[in-house]
Amino acid sequence: MTPTTGGYGKSGVPDIVVCVGGKFVGIECKANGNKPTALQLKNLNAIVAAGGYAFVVDEESIGVFKMMLDLIVWDKEEPKLHDFTKFSSTEDEVENE
Repeated sequence: MTPTTGGYGKSGVPDIVVCVGGKFVGIECKANGNKPTALQLKNLNAIVAAGGYAFVVDEESIGVFKMMLDLIVWDKEEPKLHDFTKFSSTEDEVENE
């Protein structure tokens, strides 16, 4: 499900909301190095607090995200917020941190 608000829904809801192997998952999709807003993070953390899984992914982290979904299905991963956008940093950015 992609709950885009279009002016009628609740802002801050993750871009994709799904059930994976009986587990609730919220996925916030970002592009070009963008980060989630404070409201988006609040909603993602609320999902985790309720026992679900939350992800922030970008075009560089799809492979890692797919591996995490496998771990969730096989009950190998605890609910928490996974922000994979940090993996898309260039080497220069990582060296300057």
